[in-house]
Amino acid sequence: MKELIAHSLDDIPFVAKELLEYIGNRKVVAFYAEMGSGKTTLISAILRAMGIESLEGSPTYSLVNSYESPYYGEVMHFDIYRLNSLEEAMDAGVEELLYSGATCFVEWAEIIEPLLPEDVVKVRMTINESGERLIQFD
Repeated sequence: MKELIAHSLDDIPFVAKELLEYIGNRKVVAFYAEMGSGKTTLISAILRAMGIESLEGSPTYSLVNSYESPYYGEVMHFDIYRLNSLEEAMDAGVEELLYSGATCFVEWAEIIEPLLPEDVVKVRMTINESGERLIQFD
């Protein structure tokens, strides 16, 4: 397991680049963290590091935002928070999108855990008492 600390939001782009290197050729990255811990901020920084300039923000209401990276091809940002069950995710086509060959970043991945591939990169984020973000990934 690898750990990084973002002492402030200014560190997030550096964390994003290191995480992107760690991901390598794997296609699905699952994010686990409490509300307000910075999942969307980190994913946005990763998308920028992938060469995507026009970001749409969190897909909380649309479920997924799709982008085209000049370096990585199709990239999807999921926000599963509003789904109530695994069945609802399957009905929405989440499983097909996860295995479409696109790079997928998934917020609130615990809801769809059984659908995630074996080589998924799991990112856990916590905030300590001084406001630093601890980012662990494996």
